[in-house]
Amino acid sequence: MRNRQHRVIQRRQLTEQAFVLRFERRDLEFLPGQYLNVGLCHDGQQREYSIYSGLQDDFLEILVRSIPEGHVSCQLARLNPGDPVLVEGPHGRFTLNPTGKDRHTFIATGTGISPFHCFSRSYPSLDYCILHGIRYGQERYDHQEYPNQRYFACTSRSQEGDFVGRVTDYLQEGGLDTTGQFHLCGNSDMIYEVFFWLDQQGIERERISTEVYF
Repeated sequence: MRNRQHRVIQRRQLTEQAFVLRFERRDLEFLPGQYLNVGLCHDGQQREYSIYSGLQDDFLEILVRSIPEGHVSCQLARLNPGDPVLVEGPHGRFTLNPTGKDRHTFIATGTGISPFHCFSRSYPSLDYCILHGIRYGQERYDHQEYPNQRYFACTSRSQEGDFVGRVTDYLQEGGLDTTGQFHLCGNSDMIYEVFFWLDQQGIERERISTEVYF
């Protein structure tokens, strides 16, 4: 699959480090849950980012957390409207069937919420809830876009969330409905721990899908 240039439309800062980069869609077709390889033109390096925008949007968005050692993320953080980015994809099979009657439980850490934001925008009638593990309340990226009863934040370093502690702490307290489908996206430690917990609850592995997010 070839690389294509897309022009930046907007860079929207969410926190000091996290931002949403919006660029031209150029008729690119994708399935919610897939990711793109994104980087600067003529740089030679790209990074995988789940698509943050929805199927009906006439633009593409990715959620980026810029870190000092992140070559690509630091470059993307300096882009302005009109600048080109190199985009390749989409890739991935972290998708779901929106036509069934199952409830979908999305469990994420940090920017791993990206594909779940895409799901919620793409499938407005989807029955879902999001359990989001973050450090501080300010990392509840675009939480106002979700209905209150569908978004639940676990904050490990502040009192600003719906639960103080890690996602796995919340699970140990038995606060999760274990019916339906489960989708895990985030750091590998969280995924291993949550997968083990779900397995201990008797959740069939066919009902669990995972995507490690670095």
